[in-house]
Amino acid sequence: MPPPALRMHATQDTSIHIKDDPRPLPRRYAGDFAQIDYGRSEYWAALPDKKDPSDSIPIPLRTLVVPDTAVDVFFLHPTTLVDARDNRDNADIDDAELNARTDNTTILFQASAFNECRLYAPRYRQAHLRTYFMTDTAQARAAFDLAYADIRAAFQFYLDHYNHGRPIIIASHSQGTTHAERLLKEFFEGQPLAGKLVAAYIIGMPIPRDYFSVLQPCADSTATGCLIGWRTFKSGYEPDYLPDEKKKGGSWVVNPLTWTLTEEPAPRSLNKGAILRAFNRLVPEVTDARIHDGVLWVHRPHFRGSFLLRMKNYHIGDINLFYLNIRENVRTRVRSYLAKEVSGE
Repeated sequence: MPPPALRMHATQDTSIHIKDDPRPLPRRYAGDFAQIDYGRSEYWAALPDKKDPSDSIPIPLRTLVVPDTAVDVFFLHPTTLVDARDNRDNADIDDAELNARTDNTTILFQASAFNECRLYAPRYRQAHLRTYFMTDTAQARAAFDLAYADIRAAFQFYLDHYNHGRPIIIASHSQGTTHAERLLKEFFEGQPLAGKLVAAYIIGMPIPRDYFSVLQPCADSTATGCLIGWRTFKSGYEPDYLPDEKKKGGSWVVNPLTWTLTEEPAPRSLNKGAILRAFNRLVPEVTDARIHDGVLWVHRPHFRGSFLLRMKNYHIGDINLFYLNIRENVRTRVRSYLAKEVSGE
């Protein structure tokens, strides 16, 4: 069993399409549909001037921090509304228990990988996990639309009040990536804001090759203004929805150990460190990585008390298995972006 800090993501599907489910549910959301006031700090899981779990740094890395206040990260958290007994289609923004769960899991274990920059992570009325499996696609779309409306409003507020012209990194996982792709399409694709995009780490969902016409995947570790993403599975395993994805053109994948698009295997010696069961324990060389037909294949991760032994879908560890590689690559891309900005490229 995964530890409480990561357990909620263990069953998250990694396909953006809605699967068949014999139990259609009526739309259930009892909250107010009014726009969230993102001028209130309680509606942000992370803000640069707010003490929150995203500020945390694993003990082995505390002497290695290189803060950079010249760049912002806008982080969209994954689904934490996962209880099968909860019949809501969308979370309530003021659900204190759910917000605490979000803060102490994904904000601590995932968002913190990006905390050398100024970090912003909005709360939003996330769709329930079951929404990905609904047969009623209109009902599912309504749930996702409500969640995206919050994210859109938060991002617009961020642009209007917090950004002040700084370069931006978009970072996300799972449901957060479902919305991040839409956000990138609306605000960055072919828009002036694309010039401010350092990179988008949109992880845990497919990046369809035909979804973006201008934005492209990052081809190396220093590329900027581009997209980075992967979905992690046990080597040799192909999820049942992969053939359908391939028929539709497939998905982009960037290898988080080499930061390239090639299918050449990257050995576990390139894995600089994972953050898994214990936040303050860095586990180096935990797994290798290679790209295969739109997903990332890794051999079974090596760490004490592994909760992945019986899993083939490592969605739960998409970020955590490559925590230090991500952290260092953010630093590399920021430097690359700022150098290009100075040189006028």
